Amino acid sequence: MAIIREYIAPFLAIFIFLIALVAVSARIFLPSDMAAPAPIEEVNPQPEKAQLPPAISFLLPSDS
Repeated sequence: MAIIREYIAPFLAIFIFLIALVAVSARIFLPSDMAAPAPIEEVNPQPEKAQLPPAISFLLPSDS
């Protein structure tokens, strides 16, 4: 168990850090238009009229 704690766990932590560092650094080599953050567009949805289902009065009991 000491081998895992002393050798494998630190190696995994450093390995994951290096992978993340490479992934973040890869933005340097992207074209300038791809390295920028994605544009945010404002979306103003138009409220739509609610589509009500047809009348279901035939399901209700009648008072006759």
